[in-house]
Amino acid sequence: MRQRFFAIPCISLGLALIPTLTLAADPHSIDSGTTAWMLISTALVLLMIPGLAMFYGGLVRTKNVLGTMMHSFVSMAVIGVLWVICGYSLTFGKNIFGGIIGWNPDYFMLKGIDETITNGVPEYVLAMFQGKFAIITPALISGAIAERVYFRGYILFIVLWFLVVYSPLCHWVWAPDGWLFNAGANGVIDLAGGLVIHVSAGISALVAALYLGPRRDYPKTAMHPNNLVMTMMGAGLLWVGWYGFNAGSTVQSGLDTARALTMTQISAASGALTWLVIEAITFRKATSLGFVSGILAGLVVITPAAGVVQPIGALTLGAASSLVCYFALIMKMRLGYDDSLDCFGIHGVGSGLGVLLLSFFIRDSWMEKASAAAGRTWTAFDQLQVQLLGMGVTIALAAIATLLICWIVEKTVGFRIDAQGEMEGLDKCLHGESGYGMADR
Repeated sequence: MRQRFFAIPCISLGLALIPTLTLAADPHSIDSGTTAWMLISTALVLLMIPGLAMFYGGLVRTKNVLGTMMHSFVSMAVIGVLWVICGYSLTFGKNIFGGIIGWNPDYFMLKGIDETITNGVPEYVLAMFQGKFAIITPALISGAIAERVYFRGYILFIVLWFLVVYSPLCHWVWAPDGWLFNAGANGVIDLAGGLVIHVSAGISALVAALYLGPRRDYPKTAMHPNNLVMTMMGAGLLWVGWYGFNAGSTVQSGLDTARALTMTQISAASGALTWLVIEAITFRKATSLGFVSGILAGLVVITPAAGVVQPIGALTLGAASSLVCYFALIMKMRLGYDDSLDCFGIHGVGSGLGVLLLSFFIRDSWMEKASAAAGRTWTAFDQLQVQLLGMGVTIALAAIATLLICWIVEKTVGFRIDAQGEMEGLDKCLHGESGYGMADR
């Protein structure tokens, strides 16, 4: 009798859940768990832009703090509008012009996705999530050209760069019919933008810095950061936001999400600790600037790899990135080019390292899937060739297009600020404001 007594409510509960289970299996219904996580991830990635503004803003001189922070913030408006008008269509639309770019009329002005649900997530959420990646990428470049460009020139630069560099590259790597997405057995591995974001921004930053030339009196005059406290807070916000950056890029709320989040944490910690050890050995001191540089080195290196490596890979990549980025910054000083805030030295070099080294730390289950797709044993060196292809294409596109864009901007609205404006500082000359309400230095 007692068994029958408990069986009745259990059967009733099971019958009540049948409609819910059927609804969850419907690909056109909303998966509330995944949708909630993607909403959070979108907010986390957006948080990275003020974080980047604080990170960069603290590293420049007092007279340029607002102008530098504006470079990050204005991207939220300029690229935010462009993304709605045409960006989402150009990047995730179907191939046109032989796959050079994408296009989908339904994505133009987002007019055709009002009721669209993809894999249980409203298309609006996916569009906004990807839009935040598009916003932060050109903002990264501003670190290399800080303290010496016209605001109008910078705005035109990021508009052209978004259309000519970011949109095609994003389509090739992340769109389902992109040619790099389908290269090799399982495509180029780039979970959250090692190539699309950091390598492209890093290479473009180097080209732009070389084109514009160094800041006045660089490197003869010391140009100390105005507020390392703000830089550290910015780095903290970037670390937190990176969970949405990487784990959100799995576009699910499950095992792969947990893996990506975990590898992100491990690599960032490994990178920060390694940089501290390097400074302890070299200078017998631990600097805050070195610590946050190590955080960034660990984060950028794991960005392409967080979906395929295991903890030992994340630890190794984070440590290797700090070592290589540290020496990249030493080489910058020896070569004398003025990548003001080390966009190339950390984002370009660190993430490029991750794009290539991930080939040797891929988990077995992924390699088994690649082997099945290839019809033969797929090795780390096979994947390395695919990664090298993606790297070469990214470098070539970013370098050539950026050089052309810099020339166009300089010849139209002007790019390099005049000597008087540079002496006064961006805040006073271009914005008529003072960051701290006190005398600039």
